[in-house]
Amino acid sequence: MIIDTLNNASKYYNLHPNFKKAFDYIYENDIANLTEGIHEIAEGLKAIVIIGEGATKEESIKGFECHDKNIDIQISINGPEVFAWKPREKCSKPNGDYNDEKDVRFFHDAPDMFFQLHEKQFAILYPEDVHAAMIGNGILKKIVIKVKI
Repeated sequence: MIIDTLNNASKYYNLHPNFKKAFDYIYENDIANLTEGIHEIAEGLKAIVIIGEGATKEESIKGFECHDKNIDIQISINGPEVFAWKPREKCSKPNGDYNDEKDVRFFHDAPDMFFQLHEKQFAILYPEDVHAAMIGNGILKKIVIKVKI
């Protein structure tokens, strides 16, 4: 997992061939005014704009998840937004089977930690990062960029 600000995004371009394209999309668009839903960026790269009511920690960790085929770049547009996190290697309580179509695997495990993202901060979550998001008060808006591995 990586946590940083959009001002430092260029430091991570070399970690995946599509990271530069992903962050270019953020820089080239007025992210505060993007409409909710899925936006195709390029082959193997899409942005999902989410607007929703913040949840409690207990409610959010019901969706404690990770992905096998995608890296998430989660960017806070307005927040703060709190995330739950735990390394996948420490998770031992699966919550159902892996859903290949949606590329998601859920767990019943308790998070090891919580962290907070503020406006224009991001987290890069790899397949080994089990996470839950949208923890907070009021309406939260974010972008999740799915980067195909």
